[in-house]
Amino acid sequence: MSDATELERFLVGRAETTGFVAAAFAAAACERAARDDTAALPALESELDARTPSPELRSVSRTLGRQLLRVMSTIHPHPHFAQLGTAPHQPVVMGVAAAALGLGPRDAALAILHESVAGPAAAAAKLMRIDPFDVHAALARATERLDRLAGDAADHADAPASELPSRGAPLSDIAAEHHRSWNVRLFAS
Repeated sequence: MSDATELERFLVGRAETTGFVAAAFAAAACERAARDDTAALPALESELDARTPSPELRSVSRTLGRQLLRVMSTIHPHPHFAQLGTAPHQPVVMGVAAAALGLGPRDAALAILHESVAGPAAAAAKLMRIDPFDVHAALARATERLDRLAGDAADHADAPASELPSRGAPLSDIAAEHHRSWNVRLFAS
């Protein structure tokens, strides 16, 4: 990708695929935490592993989850956080955090969707000489789509873990595994 138009297409594709899967899992985790069903969280972890073929991306998700868990445990302690273990996936932590804050599944889905596009957008602005204003304009244009996707993801909040969406982005998985072998890395994913 070399310009803002290609970046925007990438961000939309990311939101519609792996972002949507993460959003559905965040919504499901929120729904389960809101009804105090933390015993259901390990099944979400397992099913999200199954939907993330790249070991590198699974590791990144768990690193981000651990960091978010640490932040939330510090700024807004909640008993459900202790049920997440030491290396939970980021979308699961996001969902439990949303429930702890009194938010709903759609809110959890929307937060993870925004995170799924904001990180790559910020990286593109730094690494690709894309005007930051163009990057933010692309993010602004994506908000309506992200809102729709969040609603769609929240529709799956009470589905069994095995029936949650499974959309993939194989080239992202391949790129992550290739990136892991680089001697110099600027980002984990």
